[in-house]
Amino acid sequence: MSGPEAPRGNDEPPIAQVVDRNIDALMQRRREKSVAAGLQDRAADAITRFAGSMMFVYLHLLVYGGWIVVNLGWLPLRRFDPTFVVLAMVASVEAIFISTFVLISQNRMAALADQRADLDLQVSLLGEHEITKLLALVTEIAKRMDIDAARDPELGELSRNLPPERVLDRMEQPGREAT
Repeated sequence: MSGPEAPRGNDEPPIAQVVDRNIDALMQRRREKSVAAGLQDRAADAITRFAGSMMFVYLHLLVYGGWIVVNLGWLPLRRFDPTFVVLAMVASVEAIFISTFVLISQNRMAALADQRADLDLQVSLLGEHEITKLLALVTEIAKRMDIDAARDPELGELSRNLPPERVLDRMEQPGREAT
């Protein structure tokens, strides 16, 4: 067997098929986005990944350390940058390009994060709408069954749809600034 029905070595319950389906859909979307990314975006991401790795640190320790050791005259090699002006220029230019690649990758990741936040908001709004409808339905059933809890005045408020614009307007009112 495979998937959620596969036997487990521990007492964990199987993962619901809908969860597996959602994970598969998200992973497929990520693969599609990765393939659809342009050459420039893929190059910027690859450079950013490398620049954020320990291999990058080791390479720089080796190159810059060697540069410094040679130009301090500690090795029997001819000094090619005794004032370290060229080293400073190379490091500055490298920093400019690496920071640019990092910013490109961050901008792309921010755009993806915005898309995910929009999706989260849509799912939350849909869930809130569904819960509101269910609450109204259950309240009506409770009233017909003459259950005391059905007379709770808060249920009337909670069972009305609240447009998200009103929530945003309320959040933006003076005196409601974030602390």
